[in-house]
Amino acid sequence: MTTATYINPRTGAIWPLSTPLWRAPDDQGVVELTDGPGLSPADIDQNEGSLWRYAAAIRTPKHLSLGEGWTPLVAGEWQGQPVLFKCEHLQPSGSYKDRGIAMLVNAMIEAGVTEILEDSSGNAGASMATYCRAAGIDCAIYVPASAPAGKLMQMQAFGANVTRIPGTRQDTTDAALAASASRFYASHAWQPFFVEGTKTLAFEIWEQMGFALPDHIVMPAGQGGNVLGLTTGFAELLAAGQITQMPKLHAIQAEGCSPLAALFEGRDVPPVNPTIADGIATPQPVRAATILEAVHGSGGQALAVSEAEIRAALRDLLAAGWYVEPTTAAAAAGLSRLLAAGHVKAGETAVLVLTGHGLKAGQAIADALG
Repeated sequence: MTTATYINPRTGAIWPLSTPLWRAPDDQGVVELTDGPGLSPADIDQNEGSLWRYAAAIRTPKHLSLGEGWTPLVAGEWQGQPVLFKCEHLQPSGSYKDRGIAMLVNAMIEAGVTEILEDSSGNAGASMATYCRAAGIDCAIYVPASAPAGKLMQMQAFGANVTRIPGTRQDTTDAALAASASRFYASHAWQPFFVEGTKTLAFEIWEQMGFALPDHIVMPAGQGGNVLGLTTGFAELLAAGQITQMPKLHAIQAEGCSPLAALFEGRDVPPVNPTIADGIATPQPVRAATILEAVHGSGGQALAVSEAEIRAALRDLLAAGWYVEPTTAAAAAGLSRLLAAGHVKAGETAVLVLTGHGLKAGQAIADALG
């Protein structure tokens, strides 16, 4: 483990990790962790079969693990082109969120936090409920009233106090922000330790590819946790002299809720409409500017795909044996678009991140197949 502090990237102010923060006290904006050291192959604990194999580059001690991370990287095909499927849907709670939430909860244990508040459209809340139950932390989660039943059941099964909020996804966030005055807001969208967890996805892809990198990584993006984590992890590897460039990162959204894609293309953000890809239906990503800077800087694309494209991609994923939720299918639809437009060329290596398991989205899958 290496040391760090919280830092306000706008003012340079710093605070110790012993005082848990979710936003900067001086200007109420996003707070980050100071830069991490990265790692070399020699730093990896080969006897550890979880993301904690990278403990040398992680800035909180390990108090609790459910085996998160170290998911398979499986060779396959998409649209006739070779692709590597990164199986984040096989995490303990069934989504990639476990990387970030595991790290966040460990940091809260270290800081002595005993009760937390989160808001979520589903997967983050399910993950938070899982890890808080294992840690003995009292967990309150605000969710949209329309949240998928399977994800609500996960939260309730692990004893979370779930409050369903009528209205939009933003209404849920606003309600949670109002409640944060009386309970620590451990939001995955605001908490820098969430990104500290998702950065291990970069380390893992690098290691599993024989300490090499793909040309492209394609993933769904709402709050952009994987985009931010991959950018952070690869930046640390660059700084440590382990790699010489970053893969192109592609952030895929659904047309029904596509603020990142609209801003990337320089157009007005369209009104929010329902989408089957509920996991990325985030109208106001907290770190939108940072996500777009990361995508631009890597040479990648942020694009939005239609509901018809998502449904078609889901059917193709199922036909190939991948039982994933529709949010993941949005990324696959995006990869199809990238291939068709020549952004991903024949002979280039692409990783498609499978972010959420289909077992928690049965009704949505049935609707898509309908």
